[in-house]
Amino acid sequence: MPAAATERMSRVDTAWLRMDNDVNLMMIVGVWLLQPGITYEALAERVSDKLLKYGRFKQKVVEDSMGASWVDDEDFDVGHHIVKHTLKRRRGQSERAALQEFVGDLSMQPLDPARPLWQFHLIDGYEGGSALIARVHHCIADGIALISVMLSITDGGMDPPERRARKADEDTDRDWLTDAVVKPFTDLTTKAIGMYGSGVAKSMEVLANPYQPLFGSMDMARTGYQVVSDVASMALMPDDSATQLKGKPIGKKTVAWGEPLALDHVKAVGKALNCSVNDVLLACVAGAIGEYLRDRGEDPDGKEIRAMVPVNLRPLEKAYQLGNRFGLVPLVLPIGISNPIERVYAVRARMNELKGSYQPVLAFAVLSVAGLLIKPVQDALLNMFAKKATAVMTNVPGPAKPLKFCGSTLRQTMFWVPQSGDIGMGVSILSYGGGVQFGLITDEKLCPKPQQIIDRFEPEFEKLLMVTLMLPWGEAA
Repeated sequence: MPAAATERMSRVDTAWLRMDNDVNLMMIVGVWLLQPGITYEALAERVSDKLLKYGRFKQKVVEDSMGASWVDDEDFDVGHHIVKHTLKRRRGQSERAALQEFVGDLSMQPLDPARPLWQFHLIDGYEGGSALIARVHHCIADGIALISVMLSITDGGMDPPERRARKADEDTDRDWLTDAVVKPFTDLTTKAIGMYGSGVAKSMEVLANPYQPLFGSMDMARTGYQVVSDVASMALMPDDSATQLKGKPIGKKTVAWGEPLALDHVKAVGKALNCSVNDVLLACVAGAIGEYLRDRGEDPDGKEIRAMVPVNLRPLEKAYQLGNRFGLVPLVLPIGISNPIERVYAVRARMNELKGSYQPVLAFAVLSVAGLLIKPVQDALLNMFAKKATAVMTNVPGPAKPLKFCGSTLRQTMFWVPQSGDIGMGVSILSYGGGVQFGLITDEKLCPKPQQIIDRFEPEFEKLLMVTLMLPWGEAA
């Protein structure tokens, strides 16, 4: 095969490739609701014309002893990646419930490893239009990059810039690793070594030489575990409060979503409380989870759960390059605070603690090292994240105005990022078209009815809105 047809996969993307397990597949799953409906032929034409200009979507993954490579699929057929379905409904089941059940089932169906790791599923006639479900393996791209892809395939979307030769891309990727991971530690070296031990320096040496063949060596294994012991800001975090949402999942997924909240209303509450929109939304998430637990006989008072939140580490103008360029920060959700005002200020305080944190860079370092390790050692390394968290959560700002796709209006959109290890809950917050969308994907054993949490989200916001309106007005207040 010609050299131009093969490209080495980055270490971080390799880590995500190998993170699949029996209860969590590393797929990003999204749903578009379109009005009116679109045809299969129009979708296939749009995919061929726009999506496939990203070369990654025509490449399959080939693993070897040193990691993995992207290889052009010489037998690529777009028909293998776009599948048409008729939504099946049980008696008395709503269309939304049937679609949610179908999405949950798809989220646990592995993608064909012999083909490029993505697939679209088109459902005709959903609520008088169409539903489009996308499944993309996390090794292809992170959420920020896929938002860029989404914008490019909508009507009037911009094509991605032409990519340079692969050798140049590899050099750029090496420079990016240095800029994003190694250089930020320049000002932190003294503090890091003083707090966490000299192993940090050794870890940085590994990052500075990303292509050295250390895969599977004992020295590499020791370095990987040294990262865990040295990154004390993550490894020494106390475990989450014990709740019924945390435990051993069984691998059967359930998804849920509700109607969007008006973003202007959320902004108004945030302005009145001198909080960000993010603070308000996260406080509502915490409140909805707390009320759900109370109704299920569990007292959440005094309890907190932790969500791992992705933080973008790349310039947004380079999102078209795909791949994974993000770190993780642990965000504490005060589910045990019933007073909505007290809860939103507690969230704000926790968010302020994370500002200026270098935990996202440390998390990226862990993922970089993990990509060089054999899978059992990688799993042990990455279980650190799973043991410290109950959920994975994303909060992504989307387009402010509704988009068109194949001539139809994209009236509602949502997506879920995968949960790693034994984490059994994924929380998704997405602003789009003047609204803000809240979605959940959960393991059926740990949270069998996520819609019951979703249905509490808007009442929690209304409660916060009402209390805000009752507060004193004016500068003195």
